[in-house]
Amino acid sequence: MEKHWTELLDKGDTTALLKIWSPNYVVNNPNGKIVTPKDIIGIMKSGHKFPAVERIIENITFNDNIAVVMGKELQQPPNMTVDQKEWIPRRFTNIWISTKKGWQLAARQSSALVVE
Repeated sequence: MEKHWTELLDKGDTTALLKIWSPNYVVNNPNGKIVTPKDIIGIMKSGHKFPAVERIIENITFNDNIAVVMGKELQQPPNMTVDQKEWIPRRFTNIWISTKKGWQLAARQSSALVVE
């Protein structure tokens, strides 16, 4: 599911994303802004293309019908270089809920790492 929703985001498939995102999906993005599906779909429809992301899952914890996925990710920088040595390191947490519709992404938090 983690790879699948990222692929849908890359393709700009808003119809499929709305099926995977829970109705109350919320994101605390790396810019420190809290956004909803309405916000995300709006910027996608305005022509915004999200940069590529390489996600490395480090831990998945299941609690009843909830899965918590944590790890690191590398985001392609604005210059769109394919050299991953130049990509922006971040930490992420994704919260999935098992529903009658299947697993749905309920919340996401992503923060850029300060590399010293």
